[in-house]
Amino acid sequence: MQFDLLLKGGRLIDPASGLDARRDLAIANGRIAAIDADIPFERAARVIDATGSIVAPGLIDLHSHVYWGGTSLGVDADRLAAKSGTTTFIDAGSAGAGNFLGFRRHVIERSKVRILAYVNISFAGIFGFSQAVSVGECSDLRLCEPREAVAAVREHADTIVGVKVRSGRHAGGSSGIAPVDLALEAADQAGLPLMAHIDEPPPGRSEVLPRLRKGDILTHCFRPFPNAPVFASGAVRPDMRLARERGVIFDIGHGMGSFDFEVAKAMLSEGLAPDVISSDVHLYCIDGPAFDILVCMSKLLALGMPLVEVLRAATQRPAEAIARPDLGALAVGAVGDIAVLRLRPGSFTFVDAVGASLVAEQRLVSDGIVIGGTWWPNEAANDLGDTERFEAHAHETHVDVVSRHFGRG
Repeated sequence: MQFDLLLKGGRLIDPASGLDARRDLAIANGRIAAIDADIPFERAARVIDATGSIVAPGLIDLHSHVYWGGTSLGVDADRLAAKSGTTTFIDAGSAGAGNFLGFRRHVIERSKVRILAYVNISFAGIFGFSQAVSVGECSDLRLCEPREAVAAVREHADTIVGVKVRSGRHAGGSSGIAPVDLALEAADQAGLPLMAHIDEPPPGRSEVLPRLRKGDILTHCFRPFPNAPVFASGAVRPDMRLARERGVIFDIGHGMGSFDFEVAKAMLSEGLAPDVISSDVHLYCIDGPAFDILVCMSKLLALGMPLVEVLRAATQRPAEAIARPDLGALAVGAVGDIAVLRLRPGSFTFVDAVGASLVAEQRLVSDGIVIGGTWWPNEAANDLGDTERFEAHAHETHVDVVSRHFGRG
């Protein structure tokens, strides 16, 4: 059999199957056609030397914001894909029922990389997000219409993987727990999981967590005080343990303000590692502190999570969370989505959402990705940037930030 692409000599790590060994991987017609210890060069039209690299399932970023140009916080998934090793971006509620078609037609269908999405319980999606403008989409309950969200799921069933709600003082104003209850109704009616964001109270974590069902996602699970998952002593709060036992999925959702090293250390020390590592990448954290999913994974690696578990939390687990068994694993016949990564040694300083620093001796970088069998190299593989310092947007208008990232109109 003639193959279209051969990744040769890499360390193949597939957490879903438990395989961690030197293997060659061949692709034909957009799918994985062979995995073997030695596949001859001459059997492939193109060969990528993966010696010294990790060959893993394409990363799945469960929490991202990629409705660029249509919402104020969106970034361009195609620009970020090869650099971050990501072959599937899950947009976490940038669009609601009122603007989901625009997201689909203008971004999702035109993107090279796969984009799936949670639909926001707010009809308007996330519409007022910048340094100078912060209007929570759930602050007006007139926008939180479950029937519209369910109708959007029905219309875009091939793309929508769940319902998203942002609750808290910033996202919900004085709406309290009501947006969560409305979103749960929509998720139940649609037969899909709920992804619940909690920022600062009200509502408190103790109001939101008991409502979440098995398979629902608590994003920002390692967020700082207030609404942190641990007491000041570092002890894990009982409602977090109960949620884990009930099958609630814990997702990092790093973002601009939702990941605290000290909280993470406390949770990990108590055996409560995250189920999913995601970036919550958007326009106001793509220059730090989140940057992308590989930086977030590198932070968890530095905090003591084993490499295989870090990879599992960005491949197998998010695929399970969105009920897509065709993604997040390397097996003959599976879709040809692959990340070629490298553990780069050195001294790297990472910063969390509260400004604390962590020095690591290694970090994950991307050599490139394979999407549907096509090799997409990371042209900036040797440009690691500076994860210690990051762009502050406090004195810039939203138009300035957009122009810097996407160019002037």
